[in-house]
Amino acid sequence: MTELKNDRFLRALLRQPVDRTPIWMMRQAGRYLPEYRASRADAGSFLDLCKNADLACEVTLQPLERYPLDAAILFSDILTIPDAMNLGLYFETGEGPKFKKVVRTEQDVAELPIVDTASDLSYVTNAVSTIRRELNGRVPLIGFSGSPWTLATYMVEGGSSKDFRHVKAMMYNQPETMHEMLNKLALSVTDYLNAQIKAGAQAVQIFDTWGGVLSHNAYQEFSLRYMKQIVEGLMREHEGRKVPVILFTKGAGQWLELMADTGCDALGLDWTTDIGNARRRVGDMVSLQGNMDPSVLYAKPERIREEVKTILDSYGSGTGHVFNLGHGIHQFVDPDHAKAFIEAVVELSPAYHK
Repeated sequence: MTELKNDRFLRALLRQPVDRTPIWMMRQAGRYLPEYRASRADAGSFLDLCKNADLACEVTLQPLERYPLDAAILFSDILTIPDAMNLGLYFETGEGPKFKKVVRTEQDVAELPIVDTASDLSYVTNAVSTIRRELNGRVPLIGFSGSPWTLATYMVEGGSSKDFRHVKAMMYNQPETMHEMLNKLALSVTDYLNAQIKAGAQAVQIFDTWGGVLSHNAYQEFSLRYMKQIVEGLMREHEGRKVPVILFTKGAGQWLELMADTGCDALGLDWTTDIGNARRRVGDMVSLQGNMDPSVLYAKPERIREEVKTILDSYGSGTGHVFNLGHGIHQFVDPDHAKAFIEAVVELSPAYHK
């Protein structure tokens, strides 16, 4: 593989010195970009776009052509694993993902296969290797997966949910069945992320979108436990380099110390947690990624720049910070406002690394 020309992102994740704070955005290849919308129209559907390695590569690289980003992230979806479990993933316009088959009984869970990425999700690893080749060492490539708990919420609810009544009822009424399901998902995610690393991903992130809806004890038992299992099963070195692991649980500001204890390299923060306070709490255990409110990107460029400085000031000097949004960029954001955000980080952050 080509040697990296810009390893700022990987160095920051490993708490090594950098010349400025690296930046990428969750969902940086997405609906806010007109060129992405054109590529998706050419593909025919979102899933067709994900499953075509050349088109997935094309949209992964699109934001890098616009902005001075320090990482690319694989264009895919967190629900590829449930789809490979034969649950019939489909997307309804304006309603998000749905499954033709839901998982709610002991028998349903018993019938779930453990996903073999090589045979069931080869289109993802094909996309990873294609993107890595086309990047040609420009920036590192991030692979990712949904967390077992987050995947389970979609599988049990049959799609998105506001009250999580089916999955929480299953968790409280049938905990053994839920644990069996989460273990199958953890084994599948571990295989999936290791396959992405072997195909060329240079860092991986676990997205636990819905861990924050759990109580303190339930989060540890049904979400964090399985992310820790995955972290322990991942390849942590490939191609002579360490492969950093980022955990991101939305709404998990109260659990940062517990998350840092999993053995991950970095924690993603949403915008409800002060990054300076988070740094004081976790110390040198992990790096931090985040954490501007995505809605700030609706503001004027000068206000966006102020918010960037506020977060940089809060984190303070030194390495260990990867600048990002606190969740994915919204589809109605003006691409020029994203540009103002990224350029503000590039221009202001060197002062914190002298």
